[in-house]
Amino acid sequence: MINRASLVTVSLLAALTAVLATAVRSDAYDTDPAALAGWYAAAWALFAGAAWTLRRVPARCVVPLVLTGAVAMAVTGLLAEPRTSTDSYRYAWDGRVQAAGMSPYDHAPADPALRPLRDRWLFPEGAAECARPGRARIPAGDPGSSACTRINRPSVHTIYPPVAEGYFLLVHQLSPPGARHKPLQTGGALLAVGTSGLLLYALRRRGGGRERWAAYWAWCPAVPVEAVNNAHVDALGALLTAAAFAVLARRPASGGALLGAGIATKLLPAVTLPGALSGTLRKGHRRRGAVVLLAAAGVVGLGYLPYVLVSHSSVFGYLGGYTEEEGYDDASARNRYALLRLVLPDTWALPAALVVLAVAAGRVLWRGDPERPWRGALVVTGTAFLLLTPGYSWYALLLVVLVALDGRWEWLGVAVAGAAKYVGGRAVGDPNLLGTVAYGVAAGVVVAMWLVRRFPRRVRGVTA
Repeated sequence: MINRASLVTVSLLAALTAVLATAVRSDAYDTDPAALAGWYAAAWALFAGAAWTLRRVPARCVVPLVLTGAVAMAVTGLLAEPRTSTDSYRYAWDGRVQAAGMSPYDHAPADPALRPLRDRWLFPEGAAECARPGRARIPAGDPGSSACTRINRPSVHTIYPPVAEGYFLLVHQLSPPGARHKPLQTGGALLAVGTSGLLLYALRRRGGGRERWAAYWAWCPAVPVEAVNNAHVDALGALLTAAAFAVLARRPASGGALLGAGIATKLLPAVTLPGALSGTLRKGHRRRGAVVLLAAAGVVGLGYLPYVLVSHSSVFGYLGGYTEEEGYDDASARNRYALLRLVLPDTWALPAALVVLAVAAGRVLWRGDPERPWRGALVVTGTAFLLLTPGYSWYALLLVVLVALDGRWEWLGVAVAGAAKYVGGRAVGDPNLLGTVAYGVAAGVVVAMWLVRRFPRRVRGVTA
């Protein structure tokens, strides 16, 4: 007999699926961002309710319910072309360039030398087509004609690391002609559901009913939107990182190698390294730390090596320019370090962020639990997000998978803040203020839950 909690959970998941399907099928990102922000808010509220009621669902129903929800969430992301990001068009182009026998690091998409590889999908023509949102102008082949591309930043080289490039090539090779955006979205769906399965397996092995935590990833609205619909390669990085932390405590060499593969996918997982090295500054754990570092560095190096050998340009591509463009060296450029800048001058923000991150990493390296490396990774990664206040919501996929591994749901507020800043910022007069408030609230929730867990009796006494 199905109990009441199961029925409520299923009902909330059905509502969540309907809301996400509506949001994905809508073009409101360009036409009505306020409406889209409302759909997102509803999705996050339903997700929170479903995750809460899952706690009372019978243990025998948890795994099938989590997996069914994961599949339903992934399907919603397949209902339309990418809606809020154009990054996957670069992925498709990089795969096509490699299949033609060229290094993706050697030519920008607008390079006339690659004109034979262009088609009307990635490179539309005509004034009306090029006036649509999400198009970047490029030099036309014929004088007086209009040409554009769906690929963002078409005049710069790719920035994606080698494992990501290998994934783009694999998807291209497996794609039927004319499939356009669907293969990458399908790959994202498989990665999203695969990560849910991996989390369920790893959490069940740890016991204690922890497999319920897998829902923090499987049902999270960020996953179908960013991993599937927008097909961000961050999903592959999240899967590899989750696999790494699932085995690190028992097999440090394998875990280090998997983490290296994650870093060679999107670089961002490098912020989890202090967690992977939890407690290694203490006597008796240093050899383990060396094994993890060497394995990770070896995989990154081996991943880059083939591209270094065949490329004439730098395999780091536009990475330096991207960092500068995103304001990581100029706090005022993109409202970077927003929370720090509330109390510090702009010029102090970057040094202060580095100091705080160093302290957090040092604490994890010295006092972190080698048996629970995911906890240190979550703390350092979440702290980095709160310090840097990124404006791209897909970065948070890494954080979400760490939340699922550790069960500390309060860090999901950071993912909500990223989505609020990225989508909601388009609907308000001052997007920087919205981003600052969203990240401030997220930080407040994290601190409040830390106090509750650290001093439970005192907190109960104050609130009684």
